[in-house]
Amino acid sequence: MPIFKRNPFGHILFIKRWLIRIFGVVSHGRYRRFNKLQIEGSEIIRDLPETNVLFVSNHQTYFADVAAMFHVFNASLKGRDDSLKNIGYIWRPKLNVYYIAASETMKAGLLPKIFAYIGSISIERTWRAGGKDIKRQVKMSDISNIKKALDDGWVITFPQGTTTPFKPIRRGTAHIIKTYKPVVVPIVIDGFRRAYDKKGLLIKKRNVLQSMVIKEPMKIDYENESFEEIIERIQFEIEQHPSLLKVVTPEEYKRQEDELNQKRKFWS
Repeated sequence: MPIFKRNPFGHILFIKRWLIRIFGVVSHGRYRRFNKLQIEGSEIIRDLPETNVLFVSNHQTYFADVAAMFHVFNASLKGRDDSLKNIGYIWRPKLNVYYIAASETMKAGLLPKIFAYIGSISIERTWRAGGKDIKRQVKMSDISNIKKALDDGWVITFPQGTTTPFKPIRRGTAHIIKTYKPVVVPIVIDGFRRAYDKKGLLIKKRNVLQSMVIKEPMKIDYENESFEEIIERIQFEIEQHPSLLKVVTPEEYKRQEDELNQKRKFWS
């Protein structure tokens, strides 16, 4: 491979590879030592096509969620079964993995800009900017960039557009699915909100059980299912449908936490 070969967004792959290696080594302990990440469904990753795959997931932090997915995807492709054991899998990472993120988030400091180089498709939110609710038109360049990324590889999106649980799915996700007809793979994560700060850069608490469940690709009738039907199905798949929301008492919450604590096995 020529040393200055670029991806469709103009990023030099040699630089991108080394950034993934460096940040992969730095972040590996977050999912193996300080906390433990339990994984289900790594075999599904190995059966996916090389391009036009869209991962839809609930969202808990800005960056820790995506970093974990980069680890899990690469470990799975290197034959690890629901495990991140042996960081060697990051030496030759999959370079055509992208994630959709708000442009204002990816411009907020040097570190986010580096993360953007690793693989973000930065888009302008149509509903919120600068902490205020707004309404603006979708930029066609944002849509075309998502298409460009799907043509080149895999794309991760958080269709709620926020780390707040049980928020509505954004209609744009259904538009992408009906227009580009990708393989849609749901992912459900948990524990990241308890383990890290909102940005996912600082460890807030150790010995937290984190989990990532990769589900079978959704069977979608791209021509006949409506936007609303696709949105509702995604809500159920990523376990964010309003019907799943329940209010628990402090006592019940403590009981659930105690049950999680009993399942925690570290440094095994």
